Amino acid sequence: MDAEHIAKGRDEWRARYDAAAKRDADFTTLSGVEVEPVYGPRAGEDVGGFERIGWPGEFPFTRGLYPTGYRGRPWTIRQFAGFGNAAQTNRRYKMILAAGGGGLSVAFDMPTLMGRDSDDPRGLGEVGHCGVAIDSAADMEELFDGIPLGDVTTSMTISGPAVPVFCMYLVAAERQGVDIAGLDGTLQTDIFKEYIAQKEWLFPPEPHLRLIGDLMEFCNAEIPAYKPLSVSGYHIREAGSTAAQELAFTLADGFGYVELGLSRGLDVESFAPGLSFFFDAHIDFFEEIAKFRAARRIWARWMRDVYGAMTPRAQWLRFHTQTAGVSLTAQQPDNNIVRTAIEALAAVLSGTNSLHTNALDEVLALPSERAAQIALRTQQVIAEETGVMNVADPLGGSWYVEALTDEIEREAEEVFDRIKAAGGDGTMTSGLLRGIEDGTFSADIAEAAFSYQHQLEKGDKHIVGVNCHEGSIDEPLPILRVSHEVEREQCRVLADRRSRRDDTAVRARLARMVDVADGDGNMVPPMLDAVRAEATLGEICGVLRDVWGAYTEPPRF
Repeated sequence: MDAEHIAKGRDEWRARYDAAAKRDADFTTLSGVEVEPVYGPRAGEDVGGFERIGWPGEFPFTRGLYPTGYRGRPWTIRQFAGFGNAAQTNRRYKMILAAGGGGLSVAFDMPTLMGRDSDDPRGLGEVGHCGVAIDSAADMEELFDGIPLGDVTTSMTISGPAVPVFCMYLVAAERQGVDIAGLDGTLQTDIFKEYIAQKEWLFPPEPHLRLIGDLMEFCNAEIPAYKPLSVSGYHIREAGSTAAQELAFTLADGFGYVELGLSRGLDVESFAPGLSFFFDAHIDFFEEIAKFRAARRIWARWMRDVYGAMTPRAQWLRFHTQTAGVSLTAQQPDNNIVRTAIEALAAVLSGTNSLHTNALDEVLALPSERAAQIALRTQQVIAEETGVMNVADPLGGSWYVEALTDEIEREAEEVFDRIKAAGGDGTMTSGLLRGIEDGTFSADIAEAAFSYQHQLEKGDKHIVGVNCHEGSIDEPLPILRVSHEVEREQCRVLADRRSRRDDTAVRARLARMVDVADGDGNMVPPMLDAVRAEATLGEICGVLRDVWGAYTEPPRF
């Protein structure tokens, strides 16, 4: 790009920056040197390809969505938490909020993630152990007791039974007297990544996509600020993918959901802003920064050129980041604090919209309160002490970062071409369904994971405390243990609630759900009615399994 166009772009950025709200903060270095809100080419300098980098808040948003960067507002500190029963997790949430957390993110236990009640024999020994147990709207009400849902944004990490769990959240808000139309938050709902990586599905893909389409329609019409889909690359990366695979598979999933919305007759300018993303921040500092910058650029270009989105909000890729759980080690666990800080800094330097930092003991158990507070303070030290929020995209223009960004984008585009070709009809959705059916995604991830493990075993890659610098003076780490009494109490409470509800009303509303499931109506309203009657998660998912069937992954050798 020639110097004249670069100068014009700088002037346009300055006008947007001057018109935007800024934080009341000291934008100087520790030594008192004033810093500019953004840096770019020197006056009169020609820079080839600068249109691919540009300025913050300018298409293709490589340098961030907002002209002010974090001078406008900081990222949301959204700590992921959940264990035991609703009352125990409620206490942890209040601790996080009191310590300065800006939003909540709900972790659910395995029975809940699989759409089972706590007294289901298939959940024996799992209740409350990897997250909080939620059986009905009463549990959700207790989970947020004393936490005003109209004022706190809440993210829920659940996909298979996401829609009934979301209905429980809405009912909990109603019981607080909150107008659900004003709720703000994010529901994961991303079923494609379940078939690709995490393996927590309930039904075959098509019924799940129907539910997701119904949810998109409902939120678009009734809860406009709420984001009904958080397309997740995190679990794809945790399963062993490379950075480029994480990016490519995740954005391909996102394009599939855009096609789903368009197939429902929704306006892309209206529903696309309700899509968000969830990425892993791994330990390779510069590769992660390049990945995030490439993600924004690819998404904006595809949304404009392929799906016809013309407004910036419909082209924006908003994303939440969680530091890499798979980078944590049981050996020398204090090192995990350092790893998490480095990964969090990479996410911040990339312009993440919200962030969760893992606790040092998560490789062993659910975080203790002390470990959770250290993880929270890690974000706060980055925000308050390092000065990284003073400048938007401070690494933009780095030869290394820009070359890595271009390379990851190139690799991702190759993956998109393969996925679309596999489907046969030119859509991303068909290619995704074919890749799920024939196991292509799982095989690609397994190959990447095997290659990395082989490099570790040969000593080509190093992990401190694992295959190098192995001497340790660590003492045994006290960890959080969830008592089996939690499961017994949860089952007792569930039985008591069933005995006190109106079973006739529950059966009638579940039957109405089945009628709609057999047809083509929107499933959210009848599901809401069932939840209001205290139908349980297992009952709701059970009747839908009876209609739609369960899903078994095809064997692949």
